[in-house]
Amino acid sequence: MKTNPIGRTAVQVTEISFGCAGIGNLFRKVDDETAEAVLACAWDRGIRYFDTAPHYGRGLSEQRLGRFLKGRERGDYVLSSKVGRLLSPGPALAEADGFIEPLANAVRYDYSGDGIEASFEQSCERLGTSRIEIVYVHDIGTYTHGEDNARHMADLMGSGFDRLRKLKDAGRIGAFGLGVNENEVCLDIMAETDIDIILLAGRLTLLDRSAEDRLVPLCRKKNVSLVLGGIFNSGILATGPVPGAHYDYGPAPEDVLEKVGALQRRAEAAGVPLATAALRFALAHPLAASTLIGTAKVSSLIRNLEAVSAPWAAGADVAWL
Repeated sequence: MKTNPIGRTAVQVTEISFGCAGIGNLFRKVDDETAEAVLACAWDRGIRYFDTAPHYGRGLSEQRLGRFLKGRERGDYVLSSKVGRLLSPGPALAEADGFIEPLANAVRYDYSGDGIEASFEQSCERLGTSRIEIVYVHDIGTYTHGEDNARHMADLMGSGFDRLRKLKDAGRIGAFGLGVNENEVCLDIMAETDIDIILLAGRLTLLDRSAEDRLVPLCRKKNVSLVLGGIFNSGILATGPVPGAHYDYGPAPEDVLEKVGALQRRAEAAGVPLATAALRFALAHPLAASTLIGTAKVSSLIRNLEAVSAPWAAGADVAWL
C-alpha cells in the first residue's frame, strides 16, 4: 500500500489507516476474537498504520491492539495514540461515553506536561511498546470542554507541548499534533506553536468542507499533514439520508438530510455509491497523509477497501474533487 510522509518528520504512514474505536466496543460489544479478526483483515490487506486512544473503551482498544501486534516486527507498522485523558483504576461500568463494558478505569482530563507523559507511558504499557510514532493531543477545544477549555489550554501551552517536544527529541515519539473534531482550536494552536500533524474528524469530508476555508491553507503553509477521520460524518455518508441517520454523533437535522440527499443523487447519476464517493474524496485530498477507516466488522472493512479500489465511471473522480 502507498505510504506518505508526516510533515517534515521521518514518519511514513499507509494512505489507509485502521481506526480502533470499534474494537474498544464503541456503541456495541465485540469479543476478543472479533477484534482480532478485523485487525488481521486490516493487516492482510496491507494497512500498517493503526490509530487508537485511551478513550476507546478506557484502554480496551489499546490493550487489544497491543495483543494483536505482539510478536510482529516493530518496524513493520506505525502506531498513533492520544493524550489528554489519564486513566486510573475505577468502577466497572456497563457503558461510558458510548463504549459498552469498557475496562474498569476512571478518567480525568489532564493536558499538563506531567499528565501527558503519564498518559503516554500508560499507552505504551497497554500497547506493549516503548515508542509511539504519532501522539495526538485528544479533544482539546470548546467542542469537548466548553467553558472549561481555557484551563486545559493553559496546561497544554504552559507545559504540555514542551513535554511532547522532549519525548520527540528523546526518540520516544516521531511526530505530534492534534486529534480533534473542530477547526478553530487547530488555528488557535498553530498560531502559537509548531505541530506536525492533525487528525481531523468530520471537518474535511464530502459533506462538511469547513476546513478548506482557513485550516487547509494554513496546514499547507506550515507543512502540517492531515489524517482524515470521521469521513462518513458519523454514518450519514455511508447510509444516505435514511430515517434515523446520524450526523456528528446525533440524529441528522433536516437541512443535513437534504444536503446528503442531493449528494446521493449526484453520486448515483455518476454511477458511484455515496459511501464510495466519500472515501474517494478523502483519499484524493492532497494534504491527506492517511484516511482512517474504523470498524469492528470484517465485512464492513472489506466493503470499504473494495470501494477504494473499484473502477469509476469515466469522469466521476473529477466530479467529486
